[in-house]
Amino acid sequence: MMKKCRALSIPATEVFLVVNIPSQEMALKTKEVPTQLFPVSTSIKPPSCTEDSLGTPWGLHRVEQKIGGGQPQGMVFRGRVPTGKCFQDCDEATNHENLITTRILRIRGLEEGVNTGGNRDSWNRYIYIHGTNHEDKIGSPASSGCIQLTNTDMLTVYNQVPEGSLLLIECN
Repeated sequence: MMKKCRALSIPATEVFLVVNIPSQEMALKTKEVPTQLFPVSTSIKPPSCTEDSLGTPWGLHRVEQKIGGGQPQGMVFRGRVPTGKCFQDCDEATNHENLITTRILRIRGLEEGVNTGGNRDSWNRYIYIHGTNHEDKIGSPASSGCIQLTNTDMLTVYNQVPEGSLLLIECN
C-alpha cells in the first residue's frame, strides 16, 4: 500500500483496506497493522478494470461514499436507495438475484487509465463493497465486479472505515 501511495503521490490514510482477489480476503488495517481479516467474494469473471467486463477492478481506490447508515441489517438497495425491504422478506425470485444489502461503500479509482477515466472507471461502473443475500458464496468468486461481504462483516467494515480511506485491490 505505502509503495503504491508514494508512486502516485497520494498520502496514505490511517485506516485502509486491502482486497486480495486470489485469496478472496480483505484486510482492514490501521497504520499498516492488520486489525481484521474478512472473507469476501469478488467477481466470478477475471479481474478487469474495463467497463462492461463485470470483472473486479484492481489498483488503488478511495472509499468515496458511505451509503445506508441507520438501515437495518439485510436492507436491500436499488440504485443506492433503500427499498424498504430486507432480503429475508423478499420473495424467492427476488432472492435468486445477487442483491446489494445492508451497507454500501462506493469506491473511486485513483489510477488514471487503470481504474479511473474513460472506459476504465470504477466510479462510473458503480463498483461497491456491500453485503449480499448470498452469504453462502462468500469466500469464492460470485459477484458481477463488486466486493461482497457477509452482512455482519459489512456492518463492521462500514462502522470502522471512514469516507476517504484508501482501498488497494490486488489481483496477484
